[in-house]
Amino acid sequence: MNIDQVRFDDKGLVPVVVQDVKTHAVLMVAYMNREALEKTLETGDMTYYSRSRQKLWRKGETSGHVQKLYELKLDCDGDTLLALVSQTGPACHTGRYSCFAESLYGEGAYSGGYGIIDELFAVIQDRKANPKEGSYTNYLFDKGIDKILKKVGEEAAEVIIAAKNAAPEEIRYETADLLYHLLVMLCERGLVPAQVFAELEKRR
Repeated sequence: MNIDQVRFDDKGLVPVVVQDVKTHAVLMVAYMNREALEKTLETGDMTYYSRSRQKLWRKGETSGHVQKLYELKLDCDGDTLLALVSQTGPACHTGRYSCFAESLYGEGAYSGGYGIIDELFAVIQDRKANPKEGSYTNYLFDKGIDKILKKVGEEAAEVIIAAKNAAPEEIRYETADLLYHLLVMLCERGLVPAQVFAELEKRR
């Protein structure tokens, strides 16, 4: 992409729609000036222009919730960018996976598959980085890997029992518990769900 193709507005800005490359969820909308765009293309780290502070800011520079650029697209009018990114942790300053969490119309669509897994994992990562009193996730991290693995084993056994009992609701509930504890284990060992997804894709 040639930067000269980008049509900045009269304030020298262009809106950027940010989308998770794995889940396809829209994470946020921000703005770039020419310098921020050049910086992003140069480093691969999403860098924006703050209209309130009137300065550049790199996503995750204080929170650690960085966005790595995967692909950058320009719309047909040349006045809006679409950034496909690899998101670490939640994208929203509220701690949510996406800034678009509230529905103005409808009941909200199921985010599905990778989306809900990544959203939950983002919360787990945030708990590890920013402990909260009374958090069960932090309790597990504090107890360490042996406790986490014990819970994984216990929840796996619960899934087996539920399946043996042929109880759909119980299977659903216990499988969700198992997946949660597996995500805590991945986080503790420095892995992310995308690595597991990639392994599954290799086996197709």
